[in-house]
Amino acid sequence: MPDHQRQFGRIIPEPHSLPTDTPCELADDLLRGADEIAEFIFGTRESRRKVYYLAECCRLPVFRLGSMLCARRSVLLNWIAVQENRASPPVN
Repeated sequence: MPDHQRQFGRIIPEPHSLPTDTPCELADDLLRGADEIAEFIFGTRESRRKVYYLAECCRLPVFRLGSMLCARRSVLLNWIAVQENRASPPVN
């Protein structure tokens, strides 16, 4: 790996791979907290424990901002689509 891609032991993404969302678009796409993620996925905030379970066991694409669990709506929709495609048998 070229030296210009490493800095302090971290891999630096190429400039073209950085998100191009404007701050407003990012804020609209961001779900803050397990309650918001649960409401987006399941339609109810009471399913917040399922969010923690899926994040731990099923690789639900979430990240933390400090101690708060967060996710992007667009990433969750893509993840759900991939899960649906894995579950459905190929059509012949």
